[in-house]
Amino acid sequence: MEYRTLGASGLKVSTLSFGAGTFGGSGPLFSAWGSTDANEARRLVDICLEAGITLFDTADVYSAGASEEILGQAVRGMRDAVTISTKLGLPMGDGPADWGASRSRLIRSVEAALRRLGTDYIDLLQLHAFDASTPLEETFSTLDGLVKAGKVRYVGASNFAGWELMKSIAVSERHSYVRPIAHQVYYSLAGRDYEWELMPLGVDQKVGALVWSPLAWGRLTGKIRRGQPLPETSRLHETASFGPPVDDEKLFDIVDALDEISAETGKSVPQISMNWLLNRPTVTSVIIGARNEQQLRENLGAIGWTLSAQQIEKLDNVSAVAAPYPYFPYRRQEGFARLNPPLV
Repeated sequence: MEYRTLGASGLKVSTLSFGAGTFGGSGPLFSAWGSTDANEARRLVDICLEAGITLFDTADVYSAGASEEILGQAVRGMRDAVTISTKLGLPMGDGPADWGASRSRLIRSVEAALRRLGTDYIDLLQLHAFDASTPLEETFSTLDGLVKAGKVRYVGASNFAGWELMKSIAVSERHSYVRPIAHQVYYSLAGRDYEWELMPLGVDQKVGALVWSPLAWGRLTGKIRRGQPLPETSRLHETASFGPPVDDEKLFDIVDALDEISAETGKSVPQISMNWLLNRPTVTSVIIGARNEQQLRENLGAIGWTLSAQQIEKLDNVSAVAAPYPYFPYRRQEGFARLNPPLV
């Protein structure tokens, strides 16, 4: 296992991390992801630690807190060996105080997460979405206080737009508050929008990317094929509307290229997809999920080997899409590109 420094910090995390979204399994979305109980979770955590994975990610909204509870039980007695990341800010109820990143909501939500996790500190606390209704000065002064109180070690964001993350960084620096070091983002061969603005921002501001859904919401498992119906076991039957949109024809072209590389390397389609991500600028860790031991061991095969330059180029080309305005001139026109050469 390789370890990388997360953003502008001294925090070292494993290049593969484990997402606990399958723990608990309640509600219309998370029940389709999985229903791992505490005993199964402990087995998966043990396998992760044996492989060198140290970062475990969850959120308060995952199965209405059950994911945090089960993760806390699974790492009991091993707290110093793991790095726990959780997220908050999305609605946990229907009341006006049940969502957002206000001072009262942050403090109450952190205390609740600590109880569910069975720990007295959170290694990485991420804002799960941008709260436009709360001044950023209030949000980051509260996060700064939580760090000074020892309840949180580092802070980050998830699913922010470029201006939202940059403004958050500016506010934190202006007032000498704790600064975001991580951005948990959707990024995959079938979804490369992260590259237009958020990746250059991450390079410039030293914000590390933690990648969620590296297999494009289950579409890059190798089971989704051109001209074939969705497999009965695919979770896309229940969850497609919750996830990022993907152009089917582009997806099938990508899978065709992955098949060719699979034949050359002996690696599976998911392993190749995740290995490609680990070579991208700003990517610190790719979050893998698993409903069982077999899936987990399959995903662990994404590391320990390297794609050739020709194979990377093939995947780059087949997955490329036209950049939207205002980014396309910087990709197409020599004068723009000379001023700001693309990162990838």
